[in-house]
Amino acid sequence: MGFTYTTLPFPDDYDGPVVATLIRASLPPQGRDTGCGVLYVHGYVDYFFQTHLAEAFVARGYRFYAVELRKYGRSLLEGQHPNFARSMTEYYPELTESVRRIVAEGASEVVLLGHSTGGLLAALYADDAPDEVRRVMRCVVLNSPFLEFNASWWERRVAIPLAAAVSVVFPFAHKRNELSPLYAQSVHRDYRGEWEFDTRMKPIEGIPLYFSWLRAVRNGQRRIRRGLHIDVPVLVMSSDRSWNGTVWDEALMSSDSVLNVADIRRYAPRLGPEVTYVAVERGMHDLFLSAREVRDEAFGVMFDWLERMLPRV
Repeated sequence: MGFTYTTLPFPDDYDGPVVATLIRASLPPQGRDTGCGVLYVHGYVDYFFQTHLAEAFVARGYRFYAVELRKYGRSLLEGQHPNFARSMTEYYPELTESVRRIVAEGASEVVLLGHSTGGLLAALYADDAPDEVRRVMRCVVLNSPFLEFNASWWERRVAIPLAAAVSVVFPFAHKRNELSPLYAQSVHRDYRGEWEFDTRMKPIEGIPLYFSWLRAVRNGQRRIRRGLHIDVPVLVMSSDRSWNGTVWDEALMSSDSVLNVADIRRYAPRLGPEVTYVAVERGMHDLFLSAREVRDEAFGVMFDWLERMLPRV
């Protein structure tokens, strides 16, 4: 399958020039085309490498696109703070411009698909989307969305709020990466996983944890706890179990080792009036990177739901 990459320029910000990258999967010449576009939004310390995800959509007639957000992946420019943001709303312009491009290329309706932090962003954006996007946005699919920090009571109530407060005065304050490398190792084929990705764009050891990013995520999550009003159907999927160990265990290959799935299940109903939650048995954090039989189940859940929500597709 072929892909085209388009650089989307935006006004400079506090790091200087800003771009995002819109990736488009090629439709086969004789393939089915439903006219429905899918916009995939990646997670934290991530970029688009899941070509099998694009293939699954294209095989069913969807027009597949992925956006690499500013300061991520192919959009990270020299001198920028990687994966940095002061507010989740900083990413709204690239989502709006991506939808504009998708519609300009002939799509009549759009599905937002977000993973992890991209799932949090997709939910917030769907609630805030401008009218031009609302006119074409038909539904939202969230793959293990980051609706709460997987942290202790002390971290949630004391450490994270304190770091958020510090970031107001010192926006680039940070500490060493707090993410365990075990999840990335469970995914990459050079370690224990099945998949190939560029470790320069998705480092196994992670990146510095910026307090401003913590504050941006925390503020978005607080909005969700108060309740959103996404006015299109939402599908939320996660694993049926979490794992919180600190040394390698085979359980990493069949559980969410990044988020607490109980938090996802608890907060999913607060996204809007029409939310469907499905737990996929033995799924990993990114359900579509799970073992073949598990990801096939996740694909089945998602496409069955989309066919019910978009009967013309």
